[in-house]
Amino acid sequence: MNILALDTSMGACSAALLGADGAARRLFLREALMARGHAEALMPMVAEVLAEAGIEARDLDLIAATEGPGSFTGVRIAIAAARGLALATGAKLYGTDSLTVMARAALAEGLSPGGPFAVAVDARRGMLYLGLYGPAGARREGPLLIAPDQAVSRLPPDLGLAVGSGATLLAEAAAGGGRRIDTALPDLEPSAAALAEIAYEAGETHATVRPLYLRPPDARPQPPGVMRR
Repeated sequence: MNILALDTSMGACSAALLGADGAARRLFLREALMARGHAEALMPMVAEVLAEAGIEARDLDLIAATEGPGSFTGVRIAIAAARGLALATGAKLYGTDSLTVMARAALAEGLSPGGPFAVAVDARRGMLYLGLYGPAGARREGPLLIAPDQAVSRLPPDLGLAVGSGATLLAEAAAGGGRRIDTALPDLEPSAAALAEIAYEAGETHATVRPLYLRPPDARPQPPGVMRR
């Protein structure tokens, strides 16, 4: 099975090709941190992992994309690419949320939570994107758009670790209530490599992939009759 995984949801852009043949697996990855430019970077990365794997796009069996939450524009880039490639190749689709991919990526980086842990991403405006996970990365709750103090009330009693750019905000809110939450991996981003592994292990396909937006976009249409100058 050949799985192409795409992520452009947050502050990185990545494409991964996972080739699985029985117990043998080969993973090819391209990734780069970037605040913008995902649309221009993604398809060259796809071409590179396909070339390194020695396959053509028509050989793909499954195309996976992160569905959000994240950047309003970024989320749409990987999804549009996945849909277009699936239409052109006949490959099936798979999608999951960005925070679940981050949880898997954290474990791949050597995180040993010893119990449930949280993925917390700074969503700006005093809010967090929050997901709660078991020690092996299984999602328990989320993703949520939630204020840090409200997030603390959702944490299970035995959760003592948070990762991601919003982990410190969550820990500070917990400390205000007399609870300690350790933090790690503040620069953690979703990874197409982690997504590819999740898609392979899920053993399922989706009819389509759709953006997961937990808040409305910043840009709003002007009311009728308003003229731009």
